Amino acid sequence: MEPDRSPHATGKMPVLFIGHGSPMNMVMENRFTRSLAVLGPSLPRPRAILVISAHWLTKGSLVACTDRPRMIYDFSGFPPELYQVTYGCSGAPACAQHSADRSGGAIRCDPSRGLDHAAYAILRHLFPAAEIPVFEMSLDYAFGDPHPRPIQYHYDLARRLAHLRNEGVLIIGSGNMVHNLGLVDFAEMEREPFGWAEEADAWMRDRILAGEHRELFTYPYTGGETAVRAVPTLDHYLPMICALGLQEEGEKVRYIFEGFQNGSMSMRSFRIG
Repeated sequence: MEPDRSPHATGKMPVLFIGHGSPMNMVMENRFTRSLAVLGPSLPRPRAILVISAHWLTKGSLVACTDRPRMIYDFSGFPPELYQVTYGCSGAPACAQHSADRSGGAIRCDPSRGLDHAAYAILRHLFPAAEIPVFEMSLDYAFGDPHPRPIQYHYDLARRLAHLRNEGVLIIGSGNMVHNLGLVDFAEMEREPFGWAEEADAWMRDRILAGEHRELFTYPYTGGETAVRAVPTLDHYLPMICALGLQEEGEKVRYIFEGFQNGSMSMRSFRIG
């Protein structure tokens, strides 16, 4: 870990899952972004932040071992102001390397990765001063492998990161529980959600509160047409699975935001611990 002379919390850090939604949220003030602005100061101050990103898909799991992460504008067709957004945090290469070393070979270092919008779009509201080191972890999407990793693999891999919570690292899964870009209503961010989106969100909400994580491992495949629409791909779903993998026995889940954007994206976010 890099030295940190600023006051920081002792004891176990919480875990967050944030439904980040549209890149437009990085420059908007709305109910969702205001909730992040309130949440940030309420959290214990971390030594570093690890973001498990829906937008970094790799063969094998990687962590960013970069000292000064560059901005990655991984979206297109948005207003020019979004491509001027910066988030000037440092990286946390020693912490990232430590994470890889403790993973038993399951995680490797990437020496050049920067920050994508799954990280900075939420961090600029949570921690606008950008004074806390940040590093990302990818999702093992097994590119080129005819047998993709099962959902539980990501859950179990996240459990190997549990030691970071005791070392002052705030772990954030950044994705969306319900995320269907093919059916999104780009014209109206605050429109009423589609019925199938509400149904899927409520089902996941209840399983999470009940601690029924195994039900979530199979839902995208066994949940019928509703699940097919809600989770057409796993990229935004897996950061939520990773966050749940870090929940320890007796820890409660608190929903810190509930709502939808563009009809087909659940912005539901939660805190563990």
